[in-house]
This record gives sequence, structure tokens and C-alpha cells, in this order.
Amino acid sequence: MSRIYSHAETHLVDRIGWLRAAVLGANDGIVSTASLIVGVAAASPNTNEVLLAGAAGLVAGAMSMAAGEYVSVSSQSDTELADLTRERAELATQPESERQELADIYVKRGLDADLALQVADQLMAKDALGAHARDELGISEVTTARPVQAALTSAATFAVGAALPLAMVLISPADKLVYWVSAAALVFLALLGAVGAWVGGSNITRATLRVSFWGAFAMGLTAVIGHLVGKSL
Repeated sequence: MSRIYSHAETHLVDRIGWLRAAVLGANDGIVSTASLIVGVAAASPNTNEVLLAGAAGLVAGAMSMAAGEYVSVSSQSDTELADLTRERAELATQPESERQELADIYVKRGLDADLALQVADQLMAKDALGAHARDELGISEVTTARPVQAALTSAATFAVGAALPLAMVLISPADKLVYWVSAAALVFLALLGAVGAWVGGSNITRATLRVSFWGAFAMGLTAVIGHLVGKSL
């Protein structure tokens, strides 16, 4: 007696849409806000001015991330829609050509010609547009563009990331503000890199070093520029 075993599989690639937007938003929130705070503090270590600049950076950055993600991902969505519309028209007017095109794709993947045609016929009988979208255009449920999801995720995670270095301003000594915020931001970035890598199933050490390096570079450069500008004013 044979038994059929089934199990539910979850794949890390299923998270790619929201994970990319979340990591980008949080990373940008920490780096840009910490760099802004460090730059202003290096020019003028006045806690109220630094807090005002950081708060403005948080709001402006979150809105910018939301708008930027929505516009860019909407452009991707528009392109996908245009391709699907064209594919739908070709299926209606050139079904045999589209059948052969799909079969050729499967031949390139290793099937013999006869079997490739059978596979193409069966898939097109069930969902012709879906088969061509997936195998010809590379559009699937996992990779399809979701503008609203990307915008909301980026804005929310940017705000959370930006709030971390901003909170450090409240507990840091005014004369040590640059050092405290910089050190804390690097810790936050390292944690973000580690968590993002863990959720995405990638190398934690490499991800942590990557985000920490670029964060340190951005804050260092901004501090130098802020110091030079502060001296000249």
C-alpha cells in the first residue's frame, strides 16, 4: 500500500518583497538620521537644534521613502501590466506561435520537443496567460510588484530606524553627542544587518559588516563636512 506524504513548504524567497523594503527603510532611517544628527552636532552641539534637525529628518525621510518606493515600484507594476496586456493580445491572435514559444522555453530547460509541446498544451489549457507570464516574462506571485506594500513598509521601518539615533540625543551628553550617536547607530546597524540576514537566510557576518561599514562611512563624512561648515560660519 503506497502512501502519499505531503508537507507545507515555506521559502525564504517569499519574503523578498517586504523584506527588501523593510531593510532598505530601516537602514536608510538609521544612516541618514544618524548622519544628519552627527553633522549638525559637529557644526553646533546644541541639543535643541540637533533634535529639531533629527525630527525633521525623520518625517521628511519617511515621506520620501514612501513616495520613492511607491513611484519606483509602480513603474515596475506598469511595465508588468503592459507586458501582460501585450501577451494577452498575442494569445488571442497568435495562439500557435505562443504555444511554440512556450515549448521552446521548456526545450531550453531540458525537455525533448514532444514533451515540451505536451507541457505547453496542458499549461495553456489551464491558464495560458499565467503560464506565459511565469515562464516567458518571469512574473510570478512572489516577484510581482506591490507598490502600496513597498511604500508602507519602507515608511514605517524608516521611521523606526530614524527614531533610534534620535532617541540617543535625549540621553547623550551634549559635548559627547557625536560619539554617542555614532556608536549607537553602528550597534543598531549591526543588529539590523544580523536580523535581516537571519530572516532572509543569508550570511549574517557579511551582512553585518556591510551595513556597518557604509553607515560608519556616511556618518564620518557628514561629521567632517559639518565640522568644516561649522568652523566657517
